Amino acid sequence: MSAQTYEVHVSGISPSTTEKHLLDFFTFCGKIEKIDFQPDTKSATIHFEKASAAKTALMLNGGTLDGAHLSVTSPKEHPDEEVHHDGPIDQSDKPRAGIAAEYLAKGYKLSDNILQRAIELDNQKGISSRFLTYIQSLDTTLGQKALGPDQKISAAVGTKLAQAHERARSIDQQNGISTKAGDYYSRALSSPWGLKVKAFYTSTSKQVLDIHEEARRIASEHHAQPPHPADTGISTGVGSAAPPVDPAVHSTSQPLVSAEIPGGKTTEAPTVL
Repeated sequence: MSAQTYEVHVSGISPSTTEKHLLDFFTFCGKIEKIDFQPDTKSATIHFEKASAAKTALMLNGGTLDGAHLSVTSPKEHPDEEVHHDGPIDQSDKPRAGIAAEYLAKGYKLSDNILQRAIELDNQKGISSRFLTYIQSLDTTLGQKALGPDQKISAAVGTKLAQAHERARSIDQQNGISTKAGDYYSRALSSPWGLKVKAFYTSTSKQVLDIHEEARRIASEHHAQPPHPADTGISTGVGSAAPPVDPAVHSTSQPLVSAEIPGGKTTEAPTVL
């Protein structure tokens, strides 16, 4: 475990909730170092690797898990930090609205109040400069490969877009992008709605309906991709273990609802290459 962690305290946990349920639920916020779970007191302390992940977890205060309303608090404020290092984009680098869309796409149900809270956090703190740089670089790289020098895939329109989409798909197949973490963004940017996708992840001007729209795109992408022969922890960059995708992908009057989650334990949220 890292020398320093950033904690949130969770209380009001359902008697049916296990440590794994908590881990699968909160891993969308970012990498979890450990969970101190006290079933007797129906409480837990979640230790995150980054302060920004803990701040995202606080966004979920007032939600429900396994039918119980959760209180997610912290004795101190967790700032959004810019961490510069080599390697993949971390889950905690993503816009909060994007993380909310991942929750919906994976079958959780979020209230519009929580979605609005995600939007407000993006408005207050802006989008991670590291994530903005990643999306811009990806857009330019795909555009140059599919369309030529100084071209961006998300800017293509009409016939040019259709041609770019086909070329990008060919590049995807040749390079095996579909088997790599982060391929969701590559395919999304090179899709007919690439400009909308780019705007969603790079702009702080969003509405609740925009989160639902992105959740539907993620869910559609999830259904379209064949499963990996062996699950090696590789992610499409759109979330981690969670309940089956809810076809409706909609919000409810309840703040947050989760179904029981099958599968193996992981302590690291998905990342993007």
